[in-house]
Amino acid sequence: MTLVKFNSDKRSNGSLVPNFNDVFDSIFNDTFFNDRMIARVPAANISESQDHYHVELAAPGLKKEDFRIGLERNVLNISVEQQSESQDADRNYSKREYSYNSFVRSFTLPESANPENIEASYTDGVLKIDIAKREEAKIVRRQIEIK
Repeated sequence: MTLVKFNSDKRSNGSLVPNFNDVFDSIFNDTFFNDRMIARVPAANISESQDHYHVELAAPGLKKEDFRIGLERNVLNISVEQQSESQDADRNYSKREYSYNSFVRSFTLPESANPENIEASYTDGVLKIDIAKREEAKIVRRQIEIK
């Protein structure tokens, strides 16, 4: 049995065959297709403090073992390959779905970053990477006296 959703708000769209476009809209806007057609790349926040650059990736549902972080030619690569497979020996399946998620995010580090001092942590679904600045690039603040 297949459920086909019709949107009553779009019925007066001027087409020759009423509801024809609604059928295709409901098929391609279904969550089954949307989940597989949308690229799942986590959102990133990049910020800077006095002595570090900070990269934060929102990646809930993963474990820290799923991440691979590497640095090559001043480019920070963050990748995930996750494959989950449901297995149940007591049942005979007529359909079995596998879930395989992967992504790669790459960030070019500025010249002022110190590639020897990079730390990463994963807490509460957020991957946090702190990249230290070189000593000569750290922000120097001082008060200037007015004469």
